Amino acid sequence: MPEIRTADELNKKYLREEMWPTIFCNGCGHGVVLDYTFWAIEELNLDMDKTVFVSGIGCSSRLPGYINADGLHTTHGRAIAFATGIKAANPDLNIIIFTGDGDCSGIGGNHLIHAARRNIDVTVIMINNFTYGMTGGQLAPTAPLGSIATTAPYGNIEHPFNICELAKALGANYVARWTVSHPYQPIKSIKEGIQKKGFSLVEFLAPCPTAYGRRNKLGDIKKLWQWYDDNTILIEDYDKIMRYGSDEEKERIKNKIQTGVFQNIEKLGFFEQYEKLLGRLQEKQGKGEKK
Repeated sequence: MPEIRTADELNKKYLREEMWPTIFCNGCGHGVVLDYTFWAIEELNLDMDKTVFVSGIGCSSRLPGYINADGLHTTHGRAIAFATGIKAANPDLNIIIFTGDGDCSGIGGNHLIHAARRNIDVTVIMINNFTYGMTGGQLAPTAPLGSIATTAPYGNIEHPFNICELAKALGANYVARWTVSHPYQPIKSIKEGIQKKGFSLVEFLAPCPTAYGRRNKLGDIKKLWQWYDDNTILIEDYDKIMRYGSDEEKERIKNKIQTGVFQNIEKLGFFEQYEKLLGRLQEKQGKGEKK
């Protein structure tokens, strides 16, 4: 097959053309995440007949419907639970989960915690736009302090949920966060997440011009996208300034959202541990039969 060289060729290979147009608003970051995922899959030469896309409910959860591959559109917050069942039934499958910040960290937060703790071999692509964009613009657990939402008309007073730090603390094998405004690092992280055995989480900070940007008066689409560049900082730069910077520099960056690879480790996943357990039990049973 000829090498894919353009975005149009990539889309024709991986998209269901009959599903167009998409539901996404102008300036939404979800389509960009889908595009980055296609590039990662193409560079990995992933077998689409052995790949399943799973989602819950929300704008991001519509993504599997546009992909020309097997997919599962599940109930709100339950994508990771369903994906765990698919992996248990057929461990040879590649499982990629598209989920939103509300779907994953709010309604489905408990499933996220235990999948990361168990180190289930799935790749979670969480698109974080700080809001429940499809269901009315309610406040999401990841929304920055002061954010305006339909359920927080006078500003958010709840500290935001740092999903990457949570997944890191739970021992997930791969954890990363990026904005959607620069392609190379996100594509590399999606590739690394898919290749990594065990639980992988790649969080994307993605603009929502309708439900979040408009209510928070972040300006037109160009200004909204610029907000993400202005309010994020690479982990290594943050750590360096906090260690060696002046008080003025520390004050300037203290509220910025950190991006980068938070964790990249090698640890046996749940299903590998399960196979080892079965092996030990079978060995004991065999010895018992000989006696």
